[in-house]
Amino acid sequence: MNLQNFKFETDSDGVALLTWDMRDRSMNVITLEVMAELEQVVDAVVADAAIKGCVIASGKESFSGGADLTMLEGFSRQFAQMLKTDGEEKANQAFFDGSRKLSQLYRKLETCGKPFAAAINGVCLGGAFELALACHYRVVSDNEKTRVGLPEVKIGLFPGAGGTTRVSRLMQTGDALQMLFKGDQMRPQQAKTMGLVHEIAPVADIVAKAKAWIVAGGKGVAPWDAKDWRPPSGRVYSPAGMMTWPAANAIYRRETMDNYPAVKAILHCVYEGLQLPMDLALRVESRWFAKILRSKEAAAMIRSLFVSMGDLNKGARRPKNVPPSKIKKVGVLGAGFMGASIGYVTAGAGVEVVLIDRDQAAADKGKQLSHKLMTEQINRGRARTADRDALLARITATPDYAALADCDLIVEAVFEDRAVKADVTKKAEAFMRSDAIFASNTSTLPITSLAENFSRQDDFIGIHFFSPVERMMLVEVILGKKTGDRALAMALDFVRAIRKTPIVVNDTRGFYANRCVLNYIREGHIMLDEGVPPAMIETTARMAGMPVGPLSLNDEVGVDLGWKIVQATKNDLGAAAVDPREERILDALYNKNQRMGRKNGKGFYDYPEKAPKKLWPGLADLQSVKLDPDTLDVEELKQRFLTTQANEAARTVEEGVVTDPREADVGSILGFGFAPCTGGTLSYIDGMGAKAFVAQCERLAAKYGPRFTPCKLVVEMAEKGETFYGRFAPGKAA
Repeated sequence: MNLQNFKFETDSDGVALLTWDMRDRSMNVITLEVMAELEQVVDAVVADAAIKGCVIASGKESFSGGADLTMLEGFSRQFAQMLKTDGEEKANQAFFDGSRKLSQLYRKLETCGKPFAAAINGVCLGGAFELALACHYRVVSDNEKTRVGLPEVKIGLFPGAGGTTRVSRLMQTGDALQMLFKGDQMRPQQAKTMGLVHEIAPVADIVAKAKAWIVAGGKGVAPWDAKDWRPPSGRVYSPAGMMTWPAANAIYRRETMDNYPAVKAILHCVYEGLQLPMDLALRVESRWFAKILRSKEAAAMIRSLFVSMGDLNKGARRPKNVPPSKIKKVGVLGAGFMGASIGYVTAGAGVEVVLIDRDQAAADKGKQLSHKLMTEQINRGRARTADRDALLARITATPDYAALADCDLIVEAVFEDRAVKADVTKKAEAFMRSDAIFASNTSTLPITSLAENFSRQDDFIGIHFFSPVERMMLVEVILGKKTGDRALAMALDFVRAIRKTPIVVNDTRGFYANRCVLNYIREGHIMLDEGVPPAMIETTARMAGMPVGPLSLNDEVGVDLGWKIVQATKNDLGAAAVDPREERILDALYNKNQRMGRKNGKGFYDYPEKAPKKLWPGLADLQSVKLDPDTLDVEELKQRFLTTQANEAARTVEEGVVTDPREADVGSILGFGFAPCTGGTLSYIDGMGAKAFVAQCERLAAKYGPRFTPCKLVVEMAEKGETFYGRFAPGKAA
């Protein structure tokens, strides 16, 4: 065998060890070359009577992250080419055959007659875990970093190399569907409890344990290939089955609003597959996989949530002329909720933190948040007491600015008030190293003006976190007019160190994410004023693909904050910059009814202590007109929510605030949940075409007002037949 990606050896017991170790990659991934070599190994194991079985392990810290998705994108490109040259029938057949090769390879391994065992350490996800599931025995390490799972659904796909079919044969149907729908990664014990792996062992012992199973007579027959096998939940058409499937369909509808074809395909694969023999079930799964792989949702989500996000996480926007920085200590000014949360995620990444506030009590209170959050992790079994102690030891809470003397980076996170920010900036600069970078965590105030309070403006940058910091994955890095490359490089290094995804934007009011999401919230306010039933506003927003409705989102960020933003906009830009309908709604809630949102238990919703939230009945009294829901166009309501955000995103590109479509799309999904099924704000426009988007904007503008007027850039693109990813491709001048 000529193996480039594996090492193959056989021991004295006749057990082969296949070590997966790709030379030029830090992580093993499944490629066409890997597939070809794995097939060679299966054939060699079968052909050699002296080999009892084979263990598959990794020569790296992790087993594998799964398939190289560029391989799947290649199938789509080949299909498009064949469609032109060979016709639809041949193109479809070639696409189907190519997309199921991995599934067929795994089935060949599973039915070869020799036992295969997987020895798993570290990450084993997606197609790699499907390989493990095709093996007859699975041993995982007790390593803290070991995770297994099938996360394909998060990028618009599903486990189409046999994963869906095998999981539904290993577990109760309801549990299998829940696992496949969520796509979560599992720790070793959870995976064992669920029946997905057989044994947990120390890292040093996993290969030996896997070999021992083969030597002890482990059989090369999967459970579903045995004559006496029965589905874990019984037959689909049975009393138990009828308790499962109506509920599963309802949960699918509730959670996806029918926006995610891959999730629907999972339902089909499991429902149809459990009624068929294994080989036919796999063929059904392959047909659904080929269909989903060609869907516009999968293409958009793969590009934004895998390719683009991977590029940004690896430093696509980092200045190449600045050497990497090793950030050892970070100062955080302000130990309020935001500052304390920044301190928590920073310390969690192994970086020393100096948490400063006006007095010791305030600083200690901020540090207490880290204790609380770590305790919650301990209670959920996700951390140990020792982890909490170590994290807290990395945080120094103090009112003394002199403690900033050896910090590499300072993050200011005090109240959104220019005077307060100016004061702490000057206090910090008095003690900072001359090469330290200063960053302001602001959501509204322009960075260029805040930098005027700092003597080294080229070392001043904006780092905008989203709340809650520990859960939100996006960070906006904002460039002031004088921000230098070194400040940008360190900011991006910091964001990467704390395992967040950065987007780089130029300075403007509201930056990028807030500009778009405030349009979304405003549209909800305007609909309420128009007389649209509140429940319909919330539901149609979710039907459009948003994670929560605009009224619920306003409660989360604070009705009081919404009111203050409207007033600040009015003061800075004039009354014409504010929609009077939105102002009236916020005035009625905040000023007249003291409803501030979730923070005081009452906003657009009521928040009973031990009951689910409910829309406030008093919202009906704010509506002078009440529209009949049966007369409203649901599709149009959905379009209003997405169009107002996408048009604003396009406007930020027009103004030069956002310069890379990858950042607009990734930022919109991670920052404010813009319908992930579309691939993000700009992919939404590209997906329907600029011409169709302009027509949609003009129709909505004619009916609902000038806020829907398409921005000049999109109009120009429509005339030229351009797309954002064509005109603004990375490295291409606009």
